Amino acid sequence: MPEPAPPAREECGPLGCREGYEVAGLPDVTLADLASFRPAAPSLSGEPAGFGVQGMPTNIVAAASEQRLPGTVLDWDVTVRFTPASFLFEYGDGSSASAPNGGASWAQLGQAQFTPTATSHVYRERGTYAVAVSVQYAASVDFGNGYWRPVDGFVTATSAGYDVRVVEVRTALVDETCRENPSGPGC
Repeated sequence: MPEPAPPAREECGPLGCREGYEVAGLPDVTLADLASFRPAAPSLSGEPAGFGVQGMPTNIVAAASEQRLPGTVLDWDVTVRFTPASFLFEYGDGSSASAPNGGASWAQLGQAQFTPTATSHVYRERGTYAVAVSVQYAASVDFGNGYWRPVDGFVTATSAGYDVRVVEVRTALVDETCRENPSGPGC
C-alpha cells in the first residue's frame, strides 16, 4: 500500500495560512495600511520652457508613470502598484484643470507652437506664476501570487513648483510680410 502524501507545508500567522503559492485568508487592505508607501512626485515642464506669452496658450506637461514598491503590509510581503489615474493642474493664477493624463509636447502632438492642447493654459496678465500638478494614483497590492487586488480610494502626489514667466509680445513693423519672407522677424 502506498504511503500517504505528506501534508502541505503551511506558514500560519494571525491573519491566515499560506500553502505553497496559494494564499488563504488574505487581509483587506486600505489606504491607511499603505501609509508607508508613497509614489514619487510627478515632474512638470512647459512650452515655451519657463515662460508664456500673454493671451496665447502655454503648454504645461506633467509626467508620472506606474510605480511598483516592495514592502510589508499587515505582516505580509507585498508589492504595491501605483497607477496614475488623473491629473489636476493648478496654473498659479487661480485657474485649474483636470485631465486623464499629463499631456504632451506640441511636437509629440504634431501641433504648431502656441496652439491649444488638453493641458495648456492662457494667461491674461503678465507676471510669474507658480504652476503645480497633483496626480491621483490608483493603488493595488500583490501578495506574491501575481494577482493585483485594488485598494479603494486614491493616493495623491504633488509636483514641486514650476515657475512660468508670462510676458507681453508686441508686433513691430517690418519690411515684408511673413508670406513674402517666411524667415523674417516674428514669422
